[in-house]
Amino acid sequence: MAESSRERAEKYLDLGHSEAENHAKTQLELYEKRVKQTSSVTNIITEFFKTNLLGFARHYLRSRFGAKHPYQAYPRNGDNGIYPLQSSIPSREELSIALLSDWASDTAESDAVANLVSRYSPDYTIHLGDVYFVGTPQEIESNFTAPHASWYYGASGSLALSGNHEMYSNGGAFFQHLLPAMYALDGEVKKTQQAGFFCIENSHWRIIGLDTGYTSVGKPFLEILFPPDCHLKDEQIAWLRDTVRLGDPNDHRGLVFLSHHPYLSAFREEYVKPGEQIQELLGNTNRPVIWFWGHDHRLVIYDKFKNGNGPLAFGRCIGHGGLPVEIQMPNPVDLSKVSYYDRRVKSILKKHPLGYNGFVRLLINNDILTAEYRDIEDTCVYEETWTVDKNSGQLIWKVVQAIPELAVR
Repeated sequence: MAESSRERAEKYLDLGHSEAENHAKTQLELYEKRVKQTSSVTNIITEFFKTNLLGFARHYLRSRFGAKHPYQAYPRNGDNGIYPLQSSIPSREELSIALLSDWASDTAESDAVANLVSRYSPDYTIHLGDVYFVGTPQEIESNFTAPHASWYYGASGSLALSGNHEMYSNGGAFFQHLLPAMYALDGEVKKTQQAGFFCIENSHWRIIGLDTGYTSVGKPFLEILFPPDCHLKDEQIAWLRDTVRLGDPNDHRGLVFLSHHPYLSAFREEYVKPGEQIQELLGNTNRPVIWFWGHDHRLVIYDKFKNGNGPLAFGRCIGHGGLPVEIQMPNPVDLSKVSYYDRRVKSILKKHPLGYNGFVRLLINNDILTAEYRDIEDTCVYEETWTVDKNSGQLIWKVVQAIPELAVR
């Protein structure tokens, strides 16, 4: 009997971020599949111990104590990781990009969001990370590469970042199975994504995907004393400095950063280090940036904010791609950071009020960047624009619309 969408969603309720829990959930899924193929009680019990306990222990220990997949950086195969923003339709004046995060859950909601994305036929689709539960080849296949997978591949490009869940299996499947399926057009040449970070750009905007996932998982025991800070590895810093030339004082294009982990958060942990590394590369400048991330499974519009020694950022959390959106109020001490937060209740599951899944549709028209935040029912709940001043890199921001239910104060 096929798993219902409700049963699938229930597996993600109260989902923690420990490796042990997510490995256990992966093994439980393998066990359930085997149970459906047998009618013997003895065999079911045998399979439970064989698949669940022994399989979990083997997979967990290998991942926890094994080596990470070697880090991949540019240049690789003559590719420097910078691709031109281009439309697959020459007559199209606007470029369009669909941003999704925490989407790869193989739920009815993630399928519905992907189908909605396909109706807009964006030039690019970008996943900001987390393939559930632990980023195995089977989970990547189910969400991205199988014939029945619902991920929409943009005609001009489809790119992916790593989250912490991909690294729960040491990143092997991310580098060996997901990245080879991702690409970006460079003119008429289709280039496979070679590393977990990238830059797509035109004469007005630079959209830079950052890899915060590789350093998001530490080793047992040591991570208690030295919690992971999601810092950008040296190879990525060198690429940003020498290839992207992020600190070029004569380059005043608008900067949009994408990452899995939050630069700031009013709900749980935040990761200041990547922002501080970015600001160090930018140098002594007060130019603001736009930053989209996931990790928190909700839609949050933050006030323009400077965290630690990081950049002044328009921060946007879009982690509501496919997981159950569990409604939670921000920490009271951090409430002042939040401008809008989608707290609408769509359904109740096991006494959990759940919100609306969705994605962000970016539209680029010369110096104007528009962000439409669309929910699973195709309601635009929030829309904003930025106009970049190419003489200074400063951004003029405007709210176009916001449904009243999103206002926090």
